[in-house]
Amino acid sequence: MRVIGGSARGRTLAGPPAPPKHAHRREAPQRGATRPTSDLVRGVIFNMLDAMGADYDRVLDLYAGTGALGIEALSRGEGEADFVERDGAAARVIEENLRRTGFAGRARVHRFAAEHAAARLSGPYTLVLADPPYYDVGALETVRSLASSALVGEGTVFVLEHHRRVPPPEALGPLRLYRSRRHGETVVSIYAMPEEGA
Repeated sequence: MRVIGGSARGRTLAGPPAPPKHAHRREAPQRGATRPTSDLVRGVIFNMLDAMGADYDRVLDLYAGTGALGIEALSRGEGEADFVERDGAAARVIEENLRRTGFAGRARVHRFAAEHAAARLSGPYTLVLADPPYYDVGALETVRSLASSALVGEGTVFVLEHHRRVPPPEALGPLRLYRSRRHGETVVSIYAMPEEGA
């Protein structure tokens, strides 16, 4: 896994922490397992964001995992990022990846569940990245709630990764579905404020 664009392009990132030893490889992913966004899908996300002129000034990476999405945004801009990850081992991987890329001074890692982000962080953010675990049936409601909070402003772009079997909602709070693209089992849906008259 590596950074694919910007000032840290080509830097290798640490992968997710190893799953518990008792977990059988054929079992469904368990709570605490990290499913990082592939280099290919990350490339698709940031090509879409660049094409729409997204602002990387203030970034929030929810369900951050290894931090690869937020780090990609840091690499492509000069702003700052908050990473939210409840799992301690994954949070340490994010910190290691920030050190590897030289972005530790522009980022903060918060170890708490995504649903607490609105109460503990101050918005608005220019870009919100959310890649919740596919097994988390309550994640979409959490994402909807956060999109309706002060974390989101008029200029916020919200990226949601989800399984292909989960249709993207037409709206997240005040944001409307701008574009949705499928790659294998993963769908990337991007939300933004509707243009006046739209």
